[in-house]
Amino acid sequence: MLKTLKNNFMKLDDILSIGGKPGLYKLVKATRQGVLVESLVDKKRIPVSQRADVSALSDIAIYTYEEELPLTEIYDRLYTKLDGARAIDSSKASTDELRAYMSDFLADYDEERVYPSHIKKLFAWYNLLHDCELLN
Repeated sequence: MLKTLKNNFMKLDDILSIGGKPGLYKLVKATRQGVLVESLVDKKRIPVSQRADVSALSDIAIYTYEEELPLTEIYDRLYTKLDGARAIDSSKASTDELRAYMSDFLADYDEERVYPSHIKKLFAWYNLLHDCELLN
């Protein structure tokens, strides 16, 4: 399965989420004061302080009742389930719709520890990576 992930996805080590900033960012280079990133949405480059809350997508996992699944595996399952199509638009869907959609491809996710805001981000990020053609 890991072989499939490496073939389907860009290295998620290089894709970052920055606390307080919407969207996702590609790591351009590390600097003495932090990192230089490029927005996946508008391609603008911005410096980010080393004190900022920065997470690589490869370090993010989703709780299930038995284990934590890395985001790469979650996206691989979703991509396979959707046959490469976009996911539900999380900005327009209700919490119940999002939970049902999540349960459809990841039935054992921990509903108590995975909040609706996490599910919204999960699908929003998936669609952004899809739109940037980073999921082929």
